Amino acid sequence: MARKFFVGGNFKSNGTLESIKAIVENLNKSELKSDVEVVISPPALYLLLTASLVKPTIKVAAQNIFDRGNGAYTGEISAQQLKDASIDWVILGHSERRSIFGESDEFVASKVKAALDAGLKVILCCGESLEEREKGITLEVVTRQLGAVAEKVKDWKNIVIAYEPVWAIGTGKVATTEQAQETHQAIREWLKTAVSKEAADNTRILYGGSVTEKNSAELAKQPDVDGFLVGGASLKPAFVDIINSS
Repeated sequence: MARKFFVGGNFKSNGTLESIKAIVENLNKSELKSDVEVVISPPALYLLLTASLVKPTIKVAAQNIFDRGNGAYTGEISAQQLKDASIDWVILGHSERRSIFGESDEFVASKVKAALDAGLKVILCCGESLEEREKGITLEVVTRQLGAVAEKVKDWKNIVIAYEPVWAIGTGKVATTEQAQETHQAIREWLKTAVSKEAADNTRILYGGSVTEKNSAELAKQPDVDGFLVGGASLKPAFVDIINSS
């Protein structure tokens, strides 16, 4: 079965009531390819607003959860609360969470398990730094990050992987189509060995890292690139062109 193309928009800590309404309005009135799954991820404050305004074919994702459920965890959002609010997706393991907030591979894996156990779907991010790329240990880093999840989760049907080379996020630098395909193919081979052949065949692997409407069509042609996780460009009208680039 062919893997359905997937485009996620990670707004990060950007947006106002006015700007998010404008982004949603533009998506609602645009003609989007019906064979593309679209998920947008505004800051937590605007999740319910976005979900109430966006057309039902577009889903909404949180950018984080805590792994321990409801309780005395000031400032955190639980997977159960997202599920209760009909927010079906969450982005976990983003490099900014790993580097700025010190989230370890094990903590990310614990969050992924908590999300899946609560009935959420997960966009699981992985990727190497420039130093790690130059050392030639990209695959070692990525499979270490994914391997921590594989130790806790055996069923990957509700996981979408987003490969985001850290050196390409927000820098304007983009992995070449060859670099992206090579890493995506290696991740798929790893899935076959570490998880299952079914996971390797069916898990969608997205590319992220300075994706724009100018480079998305070429990247989308690669056999193991199943879509994109888009950062800054998801705040712009050109996000529609990226969605339709498959």
